[in-house]
Amino acid sequence: MSFTSPIIQGIENAHLRTDLPEFRAGDTVKVHALISEGGKERVQIFEGVCIHRKRGGARGSFTVRKVSHGVGVERVWPEASPLVTKVELVNRGRVRRGKLYYLRSLRGNAARIRTKLGTYASALTVSEPEPAAVAEAPAENTPE
Repeated sequence: MSFTSPIIQGIENAHLRTDLPEFRAGDTVKVHALISEGGKERVQIFEGVCIHRKRGGARGSFTVRKVSHGVGVERVWPEASPLVTKVELVNRGRVRRGKLYYLRSLRGNAARIRTKLGTYASALTVSEPEPAAVAEAPAENTPE
């Protein structure tokens, strides 16, 4: 792990985004991107599969791939970019890799990703019995 000076780390922490949902590679996401055409700005939705996620605080980025009119299109967005107004999680995918670059060479149904059931939070949290509940239980073999 490389060393980051406290000054740079403080600047990066100021630009962290907390409004992005928890998503991984293999998930289908809708990215609401701000597009400026001429003198006007509008929000365009780019929906596709996240094939790459680089986590690095304010330096993090993610790549979304979709097939539009038979042509594969990939876009890379920095997580801290002001052009990304919103990211919606549409579907969670069941994959076994962190980077899904192999999808570039697949066509049609071979490029499908199965749907994952459950939530990410449930897989990360482990329920432990409370110590107060254990202490309140009566002992079975205690002489009175």
